[in-house]
Amino acid sequence: MDARRLLTAVAALLLGLADVKASGEFTIDVEPGAFTIEQALQQARLTVAQWHGGWGILRLKPGVYRLSQPIVIRPEDESLSIVATGDVVISGAMSIKGWRRQGRLWVADVPEFNGRPAEFRQLWVNGRKAVRARDVADFEQMNRIISVDKQKETIYVPANAVRKLATELKKGNGKRAEMVLHEMWCIANLRIKDIQMMGDSAAVTFHNPESHVHFMHPWPSPMVTPDGKHNSAFYLTNTPGMLDEPGEWYLDTDAHRLYYYPLPGENMLTASVEAPMLENLVRVEGTPDRPVRNVLFQGIAFEHTTWLRPSLKGHAPLQAGMYMTEAYKIRPQWRRPNGDHGLDNQGWVGRPEAAVYVNGANGVVFKDCSFSHLGSTALDYHQYTSGGKVENCTFTDIGGTAILAGAFATEAHEAHLPYDPTDRREICTGLTIKGNSISDAANEDWGCVGIGAGYVRGIVIEDNEISNVSYTGISLGWGWNQQPCAMADNRVRHNYIHHYARHMYDTAGIYTLGCQPHTFIEENVVDSIYSPGYVHDPEHWFYLYTDEGSSGITVRNNWTPTEKYLKNANGPGNTWDNNGPQVSDSIRSLVIARKRQ
Repeated sequence: MDARRLLTAVAALLLGLADVKASGEFTIDVEPGAFTIEQALQQARLTVAQWHGGWGILRLKPGVYRLSQPIVIRPEDESLSIVATGDVVISGAMSIKGWRRQGRLWVADVPEFNGRPAEFRQLWVNGRKAVRARDVADFEQMNRIISVDKQKETIYVPANAVRKLATELKKGNGKRAEMVLHEMWCIANLRIKDIQMMGDSAAVTFHNPESHVHFMHPWPSPMVTPDGKHNSAFYLTNTPGMLDEPGEWYLDTDAHRLYYYPLPGENMLTASVEAPMLENLVRVEGTPDRPVRNVLFQGIAFEHTTWLRPSLKGHAPLQAGMYMTEAYKIRPQWRRPNGDHGLDNQGWVGRPEAAVYVNGANGVVFKDCSFSHLGSTALDYHQYTSGGKVENCTFTDIGGTAILAGAFATEAHEAHLPYDPTDRREICTGLTIKGNSISDAANEDWGCVGIGAGYVRGIVIEDNEISNVSYTGISLGWGWNQQPCAMADNRVRHNYIHHYARHMYDTAGIYTLGCQPHTFIEENVVDSIYSPGYVHDPEHWFYLYTDEGSSGITVRNNWTPTEKYLKNANGPGNTWDNNGPQVSDSIRSLVIARKRQ
């Protein structure tokens, strides 16, 4: 060993490296509150640079690693494994202490975070997601709108539904109030600007930018039916006057105080209260020409993130949680060429934040990890990614989508145009999502899904169990057209999807969009859909659903209780073969048994 390598090895040992072999292989032990993950990554990069290569392991010792900023994995971290040696939690939360009684409530002062007033939309008390104060405890009791005036950007609602809030607003309270509006296959989060009482009705207006976007776009829209029975439902949230049920909370962002109405038996002096401060925990950030390569995360729990966009700009989504930045109606309708369904809208979308975000990476693997108590997307493989695997991971209590993969176009690309970039590296290719358990996903943004794949190629989604999701189980594809694009060669097989559509319809256990030749959906089991009373059309749900432009897809040997399927404005080349209750019971039994091992 030359002198430089000897000095590097000695320095490494002093900084926590357990072993540096002659080959350049090394191990670093990391402990909460001592040698941080960020410091360990920096030391690993130094070692690799000094040894002109090699590979390493960061061994995370048990404990909670609280972050003040996301961990960034860079191209310099090639061939690195980040492995838990016990119960390891990477958390984006601040622990709230110093509770004191105030009548039936408890109150705590919220410290600043990174020198700024703390703001968050989620709270966990003793491991349970608490309810942000709202006007109804049971969603079946939500009120329904009366009518919509898109020109005036106004929604009319029953006066009694907003009378209490209108009084609060006059007193200067409730200025951060929101309406959460049910719209077919999405919800909109609209920050309330004003309420004008008009006899037995009231006119509600909203802040921009969401007001302008929301009232210009045609789909999805607030529902108003002739009999009024299926008008869009809504609930109100985030005012002190709505803090009236045990388990609810309210954050006064101006006064920096958190209020909580305890459940019976809860003692806030001893309770564990986690307030999420970050939207991202880990960002894997490479470039097309210099991607992050062959990084493994194993056995780590990723917990406690928030979702701030609705508080800052509202949230008016197009589908699957993708929010619109601009959208409008086309008149007259544009009759597209080549047999595509007529188009009456234009839209450009943005992408929700993710707890763990992967971009510009080859062969990044998550194995035996858990993702829980997250405000938006849990894990996102975006653009310029190839290979990689998400295997034997658990996703539970997810505010948005559990696993996202592939671009849903880009913010500059109109959502209904075929997306087929010249630089093929942009496309998410070769990702495997296998053997994962997903439950209680989309519990905040109801229009999100269990697994959402956009413009992907060669993706394999197999042997997963998806349950208790608010909308669709697996959504594959994007674009609403049958023209050739970036998608092809995808596989969705041996998945068990049940208890889906907890809040939204126009849904399916497995749903597709767009042209994706040589794609197979086979030997899945789809069963047990929810029946919420406030959906826009109680019959508009399906087990399997090939939507606009779906082309080149083979759907075969999928077990469903009945043949309740939809083939809407499909393109050519689809094959449906032997789907329904007649599928061999051995397939059904084997799929379910695999998920319960």
